[in-house]
Amino acid sequence: MDSTNFELRHIGIKPSEVKQMLKVIGVSSIEELTEQTVPAKIRLKEPLKMDAPMSEYEYLNHIRSLAIQNRIYRTYIGMGYYNTETPAVIMRNVLENPGWYTSYTPYQAEISQGRMEALLNYQTMISDLTALPLANSSLLDEATACAEAMCMFYNSRSREKVKNGANKFFVDEDLFPQTVHVLQTRSAALGIELTTGKYGEFSFTQEFFGAIVQYPNQWGEVNDYAAFAAKAKEQGCFVAAACDLMSLALLTPPGEWGADCATGSVQRFGLPMGFGGPAAGYFACKEDFKRQMPGRIIGITVDAHGKRALRMALQTREQHIKREKATSNICTASALMAVMSGFYAVYHGQEGISSIANRIHTLTKTLNDGLSAIGYIQHNKVFFDTLAIQCPVPTETIRPIALQREINFRYICDECIGVSLDETTTLDDVNDILSILAEAAGKSFTPVTETKQTEILSDFRRTSSYLTHPVFNTYHSETELMRYIKMLELKDLSLNRAMIPLGSCTMKLNAAAEMLPMSYARFQAIHPFVPADQAKGYLTMIRNLEKDLATITGLAAVSLQPLSGASGEYAGLMVIRNYHHANGNGHRNVCLIPSSAHGTNPASAAMAGMKIVVVNATSSGEIDIDDLKTKTEEYKDTLSCIMITYPSTHGVFEEAILDIIDLVHQYGGLVYMDGANMNAQVGLTSPGIMGADICHLNLHKTFAMPHGGGGPGVGPIAVSEKLVDFLPNHRIVETGGKQGSAVSATPYGYPMLLPVTYGYIKMLGAEGLKKATEYAILNANYMMMRLKDSYKILYTGEKGRVAHEMILDCNSFGLLASVGDIAKRLMDYGFHAPTVAFPVHGTLMVEPTESEPLSEIDRLCDALIQIREEIVEIETGKADPKNNLIHNAPHPMYVVCDDEWNLPYSRSRAAFPMPNVDKYWPTVSKVDDAYGDRNLVCRVNLIEN
Repeated sequence: MDSTNFELRHIGIKPSEVKQMLKVIGVSSIEELTEQTVPAKIRLKEPLKMDAPMSEYEYLNHIRSLAIQNRIYRTYIGMGYYNTETPAVIMRNVLENPGWYTSYTPYQAEISQGRMEALLNYQTMISDLTALPLANSSLLDEATACAEAMCMFYNSRSREKVKNGANKFFVDEDLFPQTVHVLQTRSAALGIELTTGKYGEFSFTQEFFGAIVQYPNQWGEVNDYAAFAAKAKEQGCFVAAACDLMSLALLTPPGEWGADCATGSVQRFGLPMGFGGPAAGYFACKEDFKRQMPGRIIGITVDAHGKRALRMALQTREQHIKREKATSNICTASALMAVMSGFYAVYHGQEGISSIANRIHTLTKTLNDGLSAIGYIQHNKVFFDTLAIQCPVPTETIRPIALQREINFRYICDECIGVSLDETTTLDDVNDILSILAEAAGKSFTPVTETKQTEILSDFRRTSSYLTHPVFNTYHSETELMRYIKMLELKDLSLNRAMIPLGSCTMKLNAAAEMLPMSYARFQAIHPFVPADQAKGYLTMIRNLEKDLATITGLAAVSLQPLSGASGEYAGLMVIRNYHHANGNGHRNVCLIPSSAHGTNPASAAMAGMKIVVVNATSSGEIDIDDLKTKTEEYKDTLSCIMITYPSTHGVFEEAILDIIDLVHQYGGLVYMDGANMNAQVGLTSPGIMGADICHLNLHKTFAMPHGGGGPGVGPIAVSEKLVDFLPNHRIVETGGKQGSAVSATPYGYPMLLPVTYGYIKMLGAEGLKKATEYAILNANYMMMRLKDSYKILYTGEKGRVAHEMILDCNSFGLLASVGDIAKRLMDYGFHAPTVAFPVHGTLMVEPTESEPLSEIDRLCDALIQIREEIVEIETGKADPKNNLIHNAPHPMYVVCDDEWNLPYSRSRAAFPMPNVDKYWPTVSKVDDAYGDRNLVCRVNLIEN
C-alpha cells in the first residue's frame, strides 16, 4: 500500500473488502456494476484531463506556496469587511474542530441540542444588539440578507397595497454598492421597481411598500433615521436598516428608532475576512413578520418528559415544505460562522464588546482630529469607525505612498478616500495613516501620543442594555469557554462520531489536509477588494479551481460567486433569464420541474420570477415522458427551462435523460441540471456530455466541504459556451459576464472555503475522482442488497441497481411506526437518521458516500434490520402498540438512569440495543414540535433555568 496516496485515505472501503461486497451485490467487478447502473450512452469515453494527483504532503506544500503569494497589508477599506481578532479558543475549538464543522442542519433536534444552543445564543446576540425581538440563525451575507428583507416586506404588503399594485422599494444612495447590485438582481425578476435617492429628500407615496438605509452609511456618516421611519409608517411602508453590528454597541439600535427589520454581517464578531467570506448575514425583525421571515429559526420547546429542549421553529415557512410558496429558497445558510460569532459575544460579554467598540471609535476620533492639521477635510459630522476624507492632493498621489507602507485605503474618487478602523487598529497605526497623508500633502507631522475622549455620539449614544443573560457574562476565561464549547459539542452527533447517511446530502469525509489552509493567516486576512497583486495566490487557486470544475462538468466556464446550493440554483436561473431577455425572449418564463425535485428548485424558480409547471413522475420514479411532451407542447412559446436532478432525487440514473434534454431544447428551452447528486456522476459522466446548458454544484456535498451544522457552503455554477457572458458579475471587481447579475456581495463567494475543494480535486486527480464515484455507487448497492429483505427498495434502474443512494419504503408499517419514529430510534443506536419523508412520504432516503468504512456501513445495516425486527414485535402484538421501543425513542441518559423505570422493556434494550464501543447519548427525549410553535421563544431569557 502506498501510504501517501490520498485516495486510500479518503475512500473508506479497503481493497481487500471489495470482492466480498461485489459478491453480495451479485457482480464480478466494479466495472460490471457501473455498466449496470450508468446508461452506456452517457458515459465518458475517456478519462478526465486533469493534473496528476498530489499526496497530502505535496498538496500542503503547494497550497502554502499559493498562500505566500497573498500579501497581508494593513487594510482600511471597510465597506462591510474588517480585520478582526478571532479568539484562539474559538478558532481551535470550533473552526478547526470536526465535532462542529461536520454536523448537519439540525433537522433531527434530539441529537443537535449543542449547536442549537450556540445558535440560540447567536439569535439572542442579534436581537439584543438590534433591539428587535426576533432573529434567525443566519443568512448568507449582508447583501443577500438585504434582498431577503426587501422580499419579506413585499410579501407582507397590506391588502390595500397589494390591490393597488404597490411595487416600489426605496434604496438610499448611501448603501454599500455591492448591496445595491444584489438588490437590483433580486428586484428585477420579481417585478419590484427600485428607486434610489437621498433618504432626507424622499417622500413616500402609496406606490411604495418599503425602504432600506445603511447605518452608519457607506461613507461612515451616522444619520438620524427616526423621522424617515415615522414617515414610512404613516404611508404603510416598512423600513430595513443594514447595520454595522459592532457600531450598535454604541449607537441607538434600529429597533429603537423605528426600523422594522435590521440586517447586516457578523463578520466583525471574530470572523476572518477570507477574501470575502465565509461570514454570516444576520436578520432581525419585529414579531409581525414571523411567518414571512426567511431562514432557519431556533426555538425553545419541551421534550416528551417536559424538559427544556431546542428545535427549528416555524418550519412550515421553509422551502422543503412550502416549495414555490416558501418565504425564501434558503437551505444551507452560514451556521458555523454564526456559532463562532455567538461564541465571540459569549467570550467578551457586554463589557468586552463595548470596550472593543469604544476603542475603535476613540481611535477614529483621534485620526479625525489629526486630519485638519495636515490639510485634509473630513466630511462626516457623526461617525463610528469610518471617515470620508477630502484630500488636498489627488488620491493617486497618496496611493503609491500608502502601498509602499503596505497600507490600503478606499479610493473613492480623485479627491476623496475612505478610512475604516477596526479592532486590530492601534495608535501606532493611526500615526502611520496620518504620516502617509502628511507626506502626500507635503506637510510636517507630529505623532499623536494619546487618544482623545471627546463625545460626538451624544444624540446617537445607546442607553439600552444588551447581552445581559448569564451566558454572556460567565465564560470569560479561556478555560471556561473551552469547557462550554466542549459541553455543547458533546451533545451533538457529527461525522467524527458516526456515519450520517442523509440521502441527497452527501455527508462524506472532510479531510484534515483539505481543511488546514482555512487557518492560514494569508488566506484569512485578505480583504475582498484589495488590489489583485495582493491576492495572487487566491486568484491562481480560483482560476485553477474554475478550470477543474469546468472539466468535471464538461461545460465551458464556472462562477464561484453563489454562496450555497440554493444560491447556485437561483444564480443559474438568473443566467437563463438574462439569456432569454438578451435574445428578445423575455416572455419565456415557464420553468418545468419534476414532482420529485428538492424544494429549493421551485423556491429558486419563484425567486427568479418564473412560472412553475410540475412534471409528473411515473410509478417507477422517473420523469413521465408523455407528461413532459404534453407540457413542452402546451408551453412551447413561453418555455424557459427545465430543472432536473441527475441521477434523479429517487436515486436512479434515468435511461431517458438524453430524450428529456433533446425535447426541452426542441421547444426552445434550456436545461438546468441540479448538481445535488453529482457524487454519482464525477468521472463517469457529466452534465456537459448529456447536453445540459447549466448546472450548479454543491461543493459542501460532492466536493468535500463540510456542512458546518447548516452552512456555510458554496454553490458554483457551470455553463455552456453560449451562457458564459451571463455569468454573475460584480460592481467593484471585474469578473463574470458583461450581461450577468450579481448574486452575492463578493466577486468569488466564500473564497476561504475554496482550498477544501481545491485540495480534494488536486489530491484525488482524475482517477481518484472517478473511483470515489464508483465506490459511492458500490456502497449504495451493497446496502440495498443487505436491506432489501427488511425494507422495500422503492426505486431502482432498469437493471435493478441504484445510483449513490436509495429510498426505503416504510409505508406498509407506517401506522405502527412512522419514519420519524425510526429516525428517533436510530439515535439510540448511535446514528443520525437518513433523510426522512423526502422525496416520497413515508420513506427513508439513504446515502452512504464513498468515505465510510465497511464496518460502519454494516453497523448501520444491522441497526436498520434490528429496528425492523422491533417493528415486527409491534405488528405481532409482542410489543405494546403505543408504549414501545420505537415510539418512546430516543432514550436519553436522564431517562435510562432514573431511579424509576416503568417501561415494558429493559433499560439495556432501550439504550444499548447493539454493541458499540462509543455509546452516544441524546440529551433530550423526543421533542414537542407543536408546543414550540404555539409558544414561540427564540432567544435565551433571564427567567430560564
